[in-house]
Amino acid sequence: MNKIIKSLLLMTLFVLSVSAFAAQYTEGEQYTKVNDSLTKKKEVREYFSVYCGHCFKFEPIMHGLKKSLPEDASFERNHIDFLPGVSTTTQKMVTKATVVANQLGDTDKLIGALFNYIHVQRAVITSEKDIRNIFVLNGADGETFDKLMKSFSVSSKAKSLKKYQENMTAKRVLTGVPTVIVNGKYKIDATKLDKNNFEQDYQNLVKYLLELDS
Repeated sequence: MNKIIKSLLLMTLFVLSVSAFAAQYTEGEQYTKVNDSLTKKKEVREYFSVYCGHCFKFEPIMHGLKKSLPEDASFERNHIDFLPGVSTTTQKMVTKATVVANQLGDTDKLIGALFNYIHVQRAVITSEKDIRNIFVLNGADGETFDKLMKSFSVSSKAKSLKKYQENMTAKRVLTGVPTVIVNGKYKIDATKLDKNNFEQDYQNLVKYLLELDS
């Protein structure tokens, strides 16, 4: 009986919080619709690039967001390959490396190491060997890295990320990074969030959009 009561109380609090967010967030202000349909499962997809300085500064916000998500929502990192000043070939190689980082189970640390290499050390990635060295220095096994970079699963996932990128680019939704889209339908406009309480406001907006179905 106590469990039932607790569940009902949690449901009531959840409904109240969603209602409060509804009064706080408005389509066309803090978010816009970019698709007609929702993804089958709840997800937050961040389009980013390790070559993007703003993405680098945004990393702590994304780490906090990832930790704040409900258990039934996933956080997907979608590396893109269209930034100027860097060869598309190199950017695609980095995209594969972000997939490898995820499969190695240390996504935040390894992608963080790539960001650090480019924006803190001011170094240049010129080959797969450079990425391998970065990963190994941050705890990854070199042989496992080599196998994964050549694997069908990593190549397939990288192609899937490319399709997401192309789809949103074709719709003129993805024009720069970082861009965050919730449930494949709602694009966040971070410029309209509370600058004095930015991170919490961002998390609250995402939680609201995860439950939005219209």
